[in-house]
Amino acid sequence: MNNLAVIQTGGKQYCVHDNTVLDIEIFPGCEEGKTVTFDKVLLFDDGTKTDIGKPYITGKTVTGTVEKVGKQKKISVIRFRAKSNYRRHYGHRQPFCRVRINTIK
Repeated sequence: MNNLAVIQTGGKQYCVHDNTVLDIEIFPGCEEGKTVTFDKVLLFDDGTKTDIGKPYITGKTVTGTVEKVGKQKKISVIRFRAKSNYRRHYGHRQPFCRVRINTIK
């Protein structure tokens, strides 16, 4: 039974299977070991039938477990203007929430 779903969270869409690991945006209540439910399911496919939502499918949910909450690798943001002696350097680490998908119903 290889179910496929497309969910929406954090303003982004993710294609998920059972046992998929995702790094998603932080959301309120995101704590390690906690079970989360995604109810914004855009597409569901069970191998024989495909359901497409308008915009969401009612009655379908995707559940997962939060494995880790942390920050991603640092990126450098550099601003430079030629001939004016203007240089700025910033660093940024985006927070993320790592979720393992358990069931798609």
